[in-house]
Amino acid sequence: MAFQKLARTILKANRVSGDVKAAKNGSLGKRLARRSANRTARKFINRLLR
Repeated sequence: MAFQKLARTILKANRVSGDVKAAKNGSLGKRLARRSANRTARKFINRLLR
């Protein structure tokens, strides 16, 4: 249960950082930036699970 909470927090933080990147690049790539941030977060979480 605690791990789920941690994972959710990491994903949220990465989504926000993706939005920040998108804001710097202009809002065109907002969705792309968010997806790439999510992808890296998931990789990180999967490494923790191993």
